[in-house]
Amino acid sequence: MKKPLILVINDDGINAPGIRKLISIMNDFGDVVVVAPDGPQSGQGHAITLESSIRCDKITIDDGPQIEYSCSGTPVDCVKLAVNKLLSRKPDLCVSGINHGSNSSINVIYSGTMSAAVEGSLEGISSIGFSLLDYSHEADFSESEEYIRKITESVLIHGLPDGVCLNVNIPKSDKDKKLKGVRVCRQAKANWEEEFDERNDPKGRKYYWLTGKFVNYDKGDDTDERALENHYISIVPVQYDVTAHHAISKLNQIL
Repeated sequence: MKKPLILVINDDGINAPGIRKLISIMNDFGDVVVVAPDGPQSGQGHAITLESSIRCDKITIDDGPQIEYSCSGTPVDCVKLAVNKLLSRKPDLCVSGINHGSNSSINVIYSGTMSAAVEGSLEGISSIGFSLLDYSHEADFSESEEYIRKITESVLIHGLPDGVCLNVNIPKSDKDKKLKGVRVCRQAKANWEEEFDERNDPKGRKYYWLTGKFVNYDKGDDTDERALENHYISIVPVQYDVTAHHAISKLNQIL
């Protein structure tokens, strides 16, 4: 039987430890093609490149059977280019990550990692975004590997509903806090309370750094934030249809 074709993407760049780990895991499941940004693209969301050309070069970074391309575009550019130009057939699975840092709650809408997974689902591909709640370049992915394998195997066997991808967030573990398991849950109602740090450059011109703190307003027990607080892996099904279906009937009455 033909092996599954697996597309691997990320937003931290093709050299990031997270994607290198994900590639090694996916090599055990099928034929892997990597199309990833040539540098960091965090926070790009669903951006696509329109005003400049996109470069894409076949490269070799480390040993392995995977085929790899380094792309100058965004994570979503990488998916589009892979599906439309680089691959001989539609992938059976698109996996994005492993992201260095959280993509839970409101972060999903800013995330290049998750936007790549959403784009994969737009193309009719079963897609998963994996994130580890550790921003360090030296992040330890070892404990999460077992769960990544189980989730990947399940999706390859059973598929996903049309238009749905998975947002998988994994708590950071240490010797005192081990992963307890997996919870399928909803996105918490949370947001960033943002500030812009105003400074002056050596010529006296103003510039700004975006700062802020993450605030969870949601007290529900069925959210991704609650699962992560209790050291469970959170899995939130995400869809690209952003229609507020619950508001349609009310709006029909007033408009």
